[in-house]
Amino acid sequence: MKTKIRIFKFLIFPLVLLMGTLGCEKDEDFIREVPNTFYTLENAFSTASQVDAAVIACYQHARNIYWPNHHTAYTLKGKGTDVIDVPLLRIGSTLSDYSRNDPETGEFNSIYSTFYQLISKANTALFAAELEQIKWGSEEEKNYVVAQAKFFRAFAYRNLGQLYGGVPIVDEIITEPRFDFVRSTRIETYQFAIDDLESILNDLPETTASGGRIVRGVAQHYLAELYLSLGIELEEQGQNGDAMYDKAIQYADGLIDGGLYSLMTERFGTRMDETPSTRFWDPGTADVYWDLFQEGNVMYQDGNSETIWAFPIDFEAWQAEDGQSRLPYIRSFGPVFRWIDGFIGVEEDGGGRGVAFVTPTMYTRYDVWEGPVGENDMRNAEHNFRRMFYYNDPDHPNYGEVIPYSEIYRDDNFRGMIFPVHMKINTDKVRGVDVGNNYDNLFRDEYVVRLPETILLRAEAHFRRGNLNGAADDINLIRDRAQADYRVTSADVDIDFILDERTRELYAEEHRWNTLLRMGGTVAVDRIRAHAFWPTTQATLTWDFNLWPIPQPVIDRNIGADLEQNPGWTQF
Repeated sequence: MKTKIRIFKFLIFPLVLLMGTLGCEKDEDFIREVPNTFYTLENAFSTASQVDAAVIACYQHARNIYWPNHHTAYTLKGKGTDVIDVPLLRIGSTLSDYSRNDPETGEFNSIYSTFYQLISKANTALFAAELEQIKWGSEEEKNYVVAQAKFFRAFAYRNLGQLYGGVPIVDEIITEPRFDFVRSTRIETYQFAIDDLESILNDLPETTASGGRIVRGVAQHYLAELYLSLGIELEEQGQNGDAMYDKAIQYADGLIDGGLYSLMTERFGTRMDETPSTRFWDPGTADVYWDLFQEGNVMYQDGNSETIWAFPIDFEAWQAEDGQSRLPYIRSFGPVFRWIDGFIGVEEDGGGRGVAFVTPTMYTRYDVWEGPVGENDMRNAEHNFRRMFYYNDPDHPNYGEVIPYSEIYRDDNFRGMIFPVHMKINTDKVRGVDVGNNYDNLFRDEYVVRLPETILLRAEAHFRRGNLNGAADDINLIRDRAQADYRVTSADVDIDFILDERTRELYAEEHRWNTLLRMGGTVAVDRIRAHAFWPTTQATLTWDFNLWPIPQPVIDRNIGADLEQNPGWTQF
């Protein structure tokens, strides 16, 4: 064996020398890169399925924006607003300390960037769809792919317009560096999104065989919201917004009264004959609101007629290949009852293995439910919004007894980390514990648009149009489904009441920052000051703003043109 090794070493050197001599006439030939293939935008796509894959990348990107273990989702769902904040130990990373917020704040930049990344992906798909080498099975197939890409572009501009105001409009792929972008107005940004959505309505199907794909109702919902937003912005500019409110009502009517979608009013789905599984307490019979948030019940294709758009979440995919096909609400939005002496474990009876990346404000926990408006409302029932927890350590003298609030809220640390649990983002039956889901995740599909939000948009449009009775009737559609005793009258209806009802129905579903900022004026800062979780917020929010700032890095890079900063943020 040793002899063979020596022979090999003896022979290899001259072989290498010979190859080098024969293979390279010049040094330049040796170092010149000659790729076997060279992809450009023109030749990277050759089949219709590849273009569809580019659209699927848009779905994945949008899902990741909503994914509840991502700081983008924490923020958009309302971190630092009236509905959620962060515990004391995380307050250094929250928007609610306004002494730390300026145009350099990373969250403003990352959210701005992620929506432009979505625009880039959508524009790439639109470019690819028109390449002459792409052979489509039918014109209908192509039109649907184009419609989905346009939808995601409109969706991105809807978000950018609501959060940042007017932004640069990019409607084609950019192949060379540019440093001369110019802001559109907020009205122009909304109108661009509206034009994209209206251009695709006839190319979107009413329903699809499998859940998750964009259907016509999704575009109609966002058109209702965008026309409402446009009317508000016109009024901010001193113009009349009534025609826009009428358009918002028209699009909402098509969803609410069109026959395809309706509120679920009877128990249904995978657990319709069950009540919540509990260890210490009797929550009574479950209801339709509880059913809405059970695994297997979210998609329209599951028989849920109020789902307009949802992201598919798949347990088997999570196990096999897709680590993001899960909803880590239990972990991210869950309390930390194990801090309490006499409470052990992270099982379902304590809300799972929560780490409280965010915490509901006291307004969300209690204030919005106070008085007659919250009485006998199924959304506030103990099996839907759990407020009682029990000592579960058998060696503790109070084993099996309710943990008193004096223990839960003993100091600010506990108040931020331990709180009631919305069962819409938790469960009494955690799946997959035996394969690594450590009481962390849900595996139900994720709502993006649910009919009650469309109804509340129409209620707001009626209110802004001066039709208080129509607004009250719409709010009562939702309250009647919740079997709430209190019925709303025209005298109750104002923006604060509409925002309260959105909290009662859509907590952890809506993007609260979008809602507050699209309303203009001082709605956002007024609500934050009124319901902020920490005194730090009232102390540091000393100025008014109704938009997020254009990120300073974006302004600094745009050396070929001026990008004006939003009012309220120029002091930094």
